[in-house]
Amino acid sequence: MEEFHKVRRLPPYVFEQVNRLKASARAAGADIIDLGMGNPDLPTPQAIVDKLCEAVQDPRTHRYSASKGIPGLRRAQAGYYARRFNVKLNPDTQVVATLGSKEGFANMAQAITAPGDVILCPNPTYPIHAFGFLMTGGVIRSIPVEPDETFFPPLERAVRHSIPKPLALIINYPSNPTARVASLDFYKDVIAFAKKHELIVLSDLAYSEIYFDGNPPPSVLEVPGAMDVAVEFTSMSKTFSMPGWRMGFAVGNERLIAALARVKSYLDYGAFTPIQVAATHALNGDGTDIAEVRNIYKRRRDVMVDSFGKAGFEVPPPAATMFAWAKIPEKFRHLGSLEFSKLLVEKADVAVAPGIGFGEMGDEYVRLALVENEHRIRQAARNIKKFMSTADETLHNVIPLNAHR
Repeated sequence: MEEFHKVRRLPPYVFEQVNRLKASARAAGADIIDLGMGNPDLPTPQAIVDKLCEAVQDPRTHRYSASKGIPGLRRAQAGYYARRFNVKLNPDTQVVATLGSKEGFANMAQAITAPGDVILCPNPTYPIHAFGFLMTGGVIRSIPVEPDETFFPPLERAVRHSIPKPLALIINYPSNPTARVASLDFYKDVIAFAKKHELIVLSDLAYSEIYFDGNPPPSVLEVPGAMDVAVEFTSMSKTFSMPGWRMGFAVGNERLIAALARVKSYLDYGAFTPIQVAATHALNGDGTDIAEVRNIYKRRRDVMVDSFGKAGFEVPPPAATMFAWAKIPEKFRHLGSLEFSKLLVEKADVAVAPGIGFGEMGDEYVRLALVENEHRIRQAARNIKKFMSTADETLHNVIPLNAHR
């Protein structure tokens, strides 16, 4: 039977091919070191878990919750923005709690997009940035991901040659997957550009607290006037090691926040109230939990950069996020990221995320997640070194899928 219209608009899920190989290898007894999915292995801080357990004992919290988030949680998020970014938010009109930033992005697309609307989206980028709009009938026009002087000329061309005129611009810094970090000056130029061309700015700031070398990433809302055109999405998944809790936020422009809140009111009753209570406790904390998580990821980053480099697989040190974005070693680059990722599972017992899964501009790269401990990262490097040193003998019959084209 023919696939449904919205399903047809979605390409095959690239990561699933690697996941199937990974599951098959594990079923056969292989010890796969999984650097693929960005699924934090660190436990949620005990104080947050304790607050959840305390709240769940109150039967009143078992009832339907508030779709836009309980008032205390929205106030806590506004307080976080005030402390961290010196940005003042009205918790009643400029903050909505979401079921993770992914859901927030998808429902914002649902709220603002008409069929045929053009969205300017980085390539490569986190898949929901594009597919959330594709599922609502939008059209994606790719733009560069580097937050520097190369960003704006292609953006100008995209605006000039898109019919209809683009509706929104998506930015994602620190970037998933590239780990690039934007400066406040860059954001000032983005907001000026958006106002000039009457664009909505949707900023994904999920990795605001996973940064290294003492340089906290800014928020686009720090720019004067950004609140006129911008909404920003954050998540507690990585900051507080709460991925399965599904808690995030959208903050910013009142009109856009109201549109998102209205759509959500038809779709959900919000997260389970005890989760919202525990999230409130986390946001109102002193930040020591965040600093500890950041230090763990930094140590893992340094181990990965060092051990993989010694193995002959150069990994540039990311300035932020829990990922490294590494170019495929030249010997294997012709295979493309998906085939290379499959080979690592089969020949080195290491899983990575193929760059093609984040857009065609990522096909020469793989994303490495810092979700294994330092010992396991070193073991992954040893496995990869052994694989690459014997590849000439063992891979002489491997043909890339696109070789016949």
